[in-house]
Amino acid sequence: MNVRNYPLWTALVTPLCKDGSIDYPALKKLIHAQEEAHNGLLILGSTGESLNLDESERRSIVEFTVAHSPKIPIMVGVGGINLKETLNWLSFLEKFPLHAYLLVVPLYAKPGIMGQYYWFKALLDHATRPCMIYNIPGRSATSLQFETVRKLKGHANFWAIKEASGKESDFKIYKEAAGSSIQIFSGDDALLPTFVPLGCEGLVSVASNAWPKETHLYVKMALKGATNEIKAWAKWSNVLFNASNPVPIKRLMFEQGQINSPKLRPPLSDEDLLDMTPLMTADQEVRNWFSCKNSGVAP
Repeated sequence: MNVRNYPLWTALVTPLCKDGSIDYPALKKLIHAQEEAHNGLLILGSTGESLNLDESERRSIVEFTVAHSPKIPIMVGVGGINLKETLNWLSFLEKFPLHAYLLVVPLYAKPGIMGQYYWFKALLDHATRPCMIYNIPGRSATSLQFETVRKLKGHANFWAIKEASGKESDFKIYKEAAGSSIQIFSGDDALLPTFVPLGCEGLVSVASNAWPKETHLYVKMALKGATNEIKAWAKWSNVLFNASNPVPIKRLMFEQGQINSPKLRPPLSDEDLLDMTPLMTADQEVRNWFSCKNSGVAP
């Protein structure tokens, strides 16, 4: 599968049972829901609580996902702080028929231009699949350096950037630094319409966990420039961040019946989301919007 043909990737949650173990039957249902919506599948990202799972669990999730042979591409998160351990994780992933990797700016250390360059070059050299580099300064404590992008852009495995700084000015510079061959995706559901005129080619989404087909339509319309018809999406998707991600999205999916428990691994807790009203209101409004668009009736 050509990863360039998928403008929407769902950063999939990891469903847990009440005792904290992985809920594999629920995971199977979530994979199939994304397959039906024709969305690319990102497993073991930050939305999937990858850092809160041990290595055996992460391996098991990869094996389980691949075993179901979904007819959509699979991208796997590759993040950490120890290069040797991260390369070992990549070596494990290389054994499977995966389609892409998400490489996260190293956590905590706040590396500069050259530190980031040597980190990403080592991973890109080790990989044999297309790689998306993830700029998420709110979690990594530093931004992907513009000059690092310029130095890496000729690498054959450097496919895309997931840009989640939330800044139009930064997006413009990443686009210039990356050149025409590197795709740039919004890492923020609400900002996709803002970034499309600047050269954004897709979205890595949290919202599409709860609304797979609805978000697929939203992305399709955003890429066509239908700004007025999707303007309410900023309000709807922003409620998914009323607490640390993935706390709200898991609570909503539990209320929808998509998962059997809103359980998260410490240090996250579903008890940090006190008011469900904005989530449930957004859920109903998104469903009404989608129904109207499918029936051709103005919402």
